Amino acid sequence: MSIRTITKSLTGAAAMIMGLHPVIAAAALPGAQAPTRGEGTSWLQTIQNYGYDGFMLIGLFLLGGMMVGVASHAYGVYHDIHEGKKKWRDLGLTAVVGICLIGVGIFMVTKATGVL
Repeated sequence: MSIRTITKSLTGAAAMIMGLHPVIAAAALPGAQAPTRGEGTSWLQTIQNYGYDGFMLIGLFLLGGMMVGVASHAYGVYHDIHEGKKKWRDLGLTAVVGICLIGVGIFMVTKATGVL
């Protein structure tokens, strides 16, 4: 028997086993959960609470993007230091301004979700 025939046989056997035993292949997916503010007394409040969670998630992604942007810029400044284009104080200034921007971003997202 060639290796190709053996591989085909093993693949077919594995597919048959998985097909005969769907319990093995089935994933245990979690059920839907209530929003963080609770389900509310009406469907409108429940939708508003899911909207609140959605806006919190969007804010989290925006803050993550801000952090990646600050880190990317700091890495670029660090690279420029070794090429002689910038000085160490530029990296320190980048760190201070980046931390301030991230702090302001966290403050704004917190205030924006408080309005909801």
